[in-house]
Amino acid sequence: MISRKNILPAITTTRGSEGRAKIKEADELGLDEVALFPTCLDKMEREELYGILSESKIKRIPFIHLRSDMSPEEIDFLIDDYQAEVFNIHSSADYPLLFDLSAFSNRIYMENTVYLFDEEELKKFAGLCIDFSHLENDRILQPERYEKFSKMLPRFLVGCNHISAIQKKAHFNEGLKEDRITSHFMASLSELDYLKNYPQEYFSKYIALELENDLASQLKAKDYIFDLLAGG
Repeated sequence: MISRKNILPAITTTRGSEGRAKIKEADELGLDEVALFPTCLDKMEREELYGILSESKIKRIPFIHLRSDMSPEEIDFLIDDYQAEVFNIHSSADYPLLFDLSAFSNRIYMENTVYLFDEEELKKFAGLCIDFSHLENDRILQPERYEKFSKMLPRFLVGCNHISAIQKKAHFNEGLKEDRITSHFMASLSELDYLKNYPQEYFSKYIALELENDLASQLKAKDYIFDLLAGG
């Protein structure tokens, strides 16, 4: 059964989401636990963010999206200082890792993206991170990719999840060269209703809201998702 506690608001750092402002807002809201997406930050920018975090009320970051340039030393720091428990990565076809992270393989889960990863690569890690918006996008717009992933899914442990919004109207993504209905910005709570399409066993203990929205909006989304999936 899904727990409200398992749904984590997130510090996101994509272009539409400034991490420094989100940390300040977390303090104002009294949040001491969040997920972290250092998606667009290089090493120096991450070090700056960690400095700001160290002065905040945030004490636990149990779920973190790894970048391919993160070293074992950086991961050890996140485990020791912020009680990080699980991480997700993209496949090497998307972003090849720059360091050997095998020491953390039992904590790392591979995310479904536009690149369907090789099962042999997946076996080197703990299991799957299901990004539900990616999955729903493929169900509607890329049925072949959806079918391939769905056949793979029962054979691997689902250890963590991402949740973003699904829009009604598709937009063309220049980088990916395909239409997408995923969005890291949630215009309305109803853009999360697609989650009802998926069974409880797809949801894990670690569910991060990958949203550019402010944390106050994410907390509303957290309650909405819980009511949607668990019946309040």
